[in-house]
Amino acid sequence: MNNTWEPSFLDFEISPYTGLTRQSWIDAGEYLLRGIFKHIKNEDAPVIVKRNETRITYPHFNVTQGRHDAEVRAEIFEGLTRSFFIASVIIHEKPDITINGIRLRDYYKKQILRSLCDKKSPYYVGTYDELFKETDQNNPVCCFQQTVETCALVIGLSACRAEIWDDYTKNEKKQIAEFIENYAISPTVPQNWRLFNMLDLAFLYKEGFAIDEKIMGDHTQAILNYYVGDGWYRDGQSFDYYSSWAFNVYAPIWCKWYGYERMPVAAAIFENNSNELMKTYPDFFDGDGYTNMWGRSNIYRNAATSPFAANLMLQKSSINPGLARRISSQSLLQFLTRDDFLIDGIPSLGFYGQFMPLVQGYSCAESVYWLGKAFLCLELPQNHPFWTCKEAENSFESLKKGEVKETFLKGPALCFTNHKDNQTTILRSAKVVKKIGDKGGLWNYGKLCYSSKFPWESSSNKMVESMQYVLKDDSNGEIQNTNAIFWQDMEDNVLYRRAFFNYRLEDEMHWIQGMQLADFPVSYGIFRVDKLRLFKRPVTITLGSFGFPDNDISIFTKTKVIKNAVTAGKSPENCVEKSCVIKKNIVAKAVILKGYDHMHHEKQLAFTIYYGWDDIEIWHSKGTNPDSEKSVVLYAVRKSENLYDASSPYILLSQTITKESHEDFEEDELFSLKSISLVDKWGSGAYGDIGVKLQNGKKVNVRFEGKESNLSI
Repeated sequence: MNNTWEPSFLDFEISPYTGLTRQSWIDAGEYLLRGIFKHIKNEDAPVIVKRNETRITYPHFNVTQGRHDAEVRAEIFEGLTRSFFIASVIIHEKPDITINGIRLRDYYKKQILRSLCDKKSPYYVGTYDELFKETDQNNPVCCFQQTVETCALVIGLSACRAEIWDDYTKNEKKQIAEFIENYAISPTVPQNWRLFNMLDLAFLYKEGFAIDEKIMGDHTQAILNYYVGDGWYRDGQSFDYYSSWAFNVYAPIWCKWYGYERMPVAAAIFENNSNELMKTYPDFFDGDGYTNMWGRSNIYRNAATSPFAANLMLQKSSINPGLARRISSQSLLQFLTRDDFLIDGIPSLGFYGQFMPLVQGYSCAESVYWLGKAFLCLELPQNHPFWTCKEAENSFESLKKGEVKETFLKGPALCFTNHKDNQTTILRSAKVVKKIGDKGGLWNYGKLCYSSKFPWESSSNKMVESMQYVLKDDSNGEIQNTNAIFWQDMEDNVLYRRAFFNYRLEDEMHWIQGMQLADFPVSYGIFRVDKLRLFKRPVTITLGSFGFPDNDISIFTKTKVIKNAVTAGKSPENCVEKSCVIKKNIVAKAVILKGYDHMHHEKQLAFTIYYGWDDIEIWHSKGTNPDSEKSVVLYAVRKSENLYDASSPYILLSQTITKESHEDFEEDELFSLKSISLVDKWGSGAYGDIGVKLQNGKKVNVRFEGKESNLSI
């Protein structure tokens, strides 16, 4: 089969931005199903696909036989139910669809019954009670992957109710219901997993089975209490796409199945929360509708668009249907048109191609089909506004050249900017704490910026992390990473955060090396005015830019002397030191990269340092970039020698800007800084206001003192 999807029918009247229609989505679903069923030899074989990796994903071979067997059963169920996200809506559209000689309607009906009810089958996945007996029964809250998959199962059964569920006998329905109930009423993980139990119970209720409403009520109150505002929920400790593809997909379905009828107050809250998300969520995607690579479970990719269709399932939805379809279709194209997306018909374990640094151990080869949630839009009938409305403009169309739209959400501490000039969305997050040494956690959550056009890079050099600071204690050689970023403030369009190196909760903060972060958007990227918060020296500090694909790359270096750029001893308003005003020149340095991504699209990045840094260096890497095998990371270097020295620069000024073309940046874009004004008499940024003036006349005032009052996680 062709390794990229090519839609067979396009309509640029109804879909002027993508050309995709409802029929296009059906075709895309069939395309993915053909990739699955080329691996299924006959109707008796389970949905198990070829593994391209065995070290990280489950079933894990380095565990006891009993646990390995349980993981094999979990994989069988996960393959069945997650592929059912796509298969169910396609079966409802085309009840007689046959792929590789297998009639899908008959296949899933048989596989569901066999996996759930036939204890003699080699593919029987086991009830909660049966799995619990095989584990350490001293753990009263023991959880299994099957709980997750029962929720996918009931969504699929509901989507093709007439074709499969209604075709079961009364006794078969009873057996399936008993299996689902056993997981629905049993222990679950105390975060988004509670929604799985809620959907299981809701399905049983709407199909006429008795449920324990007290259990439903406890799960519901817990989910509501994870809400932080602006449509976002705290998933355990972190914020990521689970707030979107779990909380804001399952909750609307729950409202429709159960909440509106039995718990209308809770349903009204969930409905309001979904509508709050819709106010800003479209701007989370970029001008091309790209999904940003951020948070865990990135192998789920465009499942991030599923809250749009879910919102339209509510009694009172708020999303513009034409905009919802546009973004959903653009994100679908983002992945399905990549020639590295599929490996032998199956989505890779990666964001684009296979990329193991982002994969978690709770995933198996079939886990990728969580992306099938995006296809739940096909539950909306063909006469629904989602399909009949013309694709609408996004925020980028309303911006002028050089303009940036900025959205800040205080609850989840998410700040995202839509940049007109390069059609990029940049996300800056906070409220992040990961264990020391948890590199995956740092890459997924702890980058200073996440770009929709430059997905995050892992590392092959301990001193170089893209979009992160790294500190080396030069007295003992210890290397420390920024594993915690606390939110502080958003003031005058400057985002304030505080980063800590090797943060541990048991340590008092004044014994932890750190950085004060302040940054704001410019037309093509982000400008940084960060400050050292050190108690120990000598140290070496590095700051990486975005990872850049190394395909036919060209590297250029430019410098510029910015005369009298630093004014010290005088604030922008009045003199606060009796000493004489000091003026200094700045020698700014920019390194420009021009090259191509894996699909041979033009890419360009420029990293500029202005003040406080010693130099920019270049690291060539391999196997650390999700787009290309080879990559380059530009990084700034600074040595800080003396333990106590107010004259040594505290502030570090830099910027990263990008383009999706090789057209040269203007001089004032590469070197956007015109001057900085400091109040301390040494010109080091030791204390007081930092006045930043850009070449375009924009003035930004940065002040770190007092921001500790808002420090939060």
